[in-house]
Amino acid sequence: MKPILLLDETLKVEVFYACEDHDLEDNICLKLTEDCAESERLLRNEESHLYLTASQARAFAEALLAAVEKSGG
Repeated sequence: MKPILLLDETLKVEVFYACEDHDLEDNICLKLTEDCAESERLLRNEESHLYLTASQARAFAEALLAAVEKSGG
């Protein structure tokens, strides 16, 4: 999947199935990478990973789609 660029392209979000973690429940990864000055960062590290279960990922996706529908997009 192509990265999603946010905040004037200083925050890159990648979503992928972490196949190396196939034996774990939380094997869907949200990788957040910030490319900005340390003083402007939202996160402590330049790169952070958030691992979700399939159920959590589905709930997150549904919440995003519901917000899109409400916004008229």
